[in-house]
Amino acid sequence: MRSFLITALAGAVTLGALSGCTTNAYTGEQQASKTAWGAGIGAAVGAAAGAATGDNSKERKERALKGAAIGGVTGGGVGAYMDYQEKKLRERLQGVGVGVQKDKQTGAITLVMPGNITFPTGQSSVKADFYNVLDAVADVLKEYNKTSLTISGHTDNVGRDDANNKLSQDRANSVAQYLISRGVAGGRINAVGYGKSQPIADNSTENGRSQNRRVEIRINPPASV
Repeated sequence: MRSFLITALAGAVTLGALSGCTTNAYTGEQQASKTAWGAGIGAAVGAAAGAATGDNSKERKERALKGAAIGGVTGGGVGAYMDYQEKKLRERLQGVGVGVQKDKQTGAITLVMPGNITFPTGQSSVKADFYNVLDAVADVLKEYNKTSLTISGHTDNVGRDDANNKLSQDRANSVAQYLISRGVAGGRINAVGYGKSQPIADNSTENGRSQNRRVEIRINPPASV
């Protein structure tokens, strides 16, 4: 058991360091980033905590490995927490038409859901064939439950402002309610409709208007993990 624990601790620190190597701009040498070292140390602590419990060697090994995984996220801090979450979202949402964007300055993750794949035209009820996509999002949000969420609805510039404002709010509410129904805590969510006020493309073209009709889920980094 002692030798396994030492191996787990050493491996956790080494893995964290190697997985986060960056190139020093001045020396040209590889070096581990602070996040990677933090994740490696956290993984080591997690491995130790996991190995400290359990009634037999098999349980101890399993707990040590699980502890290393959890400790790696915690030790890496908020940045690592958001990085791992982004990676998992990209894996789960690959090929479904949902954009995954990361703000390098704030660390926030935004999921961009085009209206044409999320809702029937002019309606606010989520399409049944989009449920699986939102289920995948809910799974990740429940795993990384320290974040808060801003769900925003957006329209193009066609039609009356009051109608667009209502439709965008109703669509944001629909996505929020679905996530809540799948186990995401409602207290984490703020839903808001912006109507046509925040376009991301040119409303003078059909392609641009199509991009503007969307719902976005912004995943806000926690203060700490």
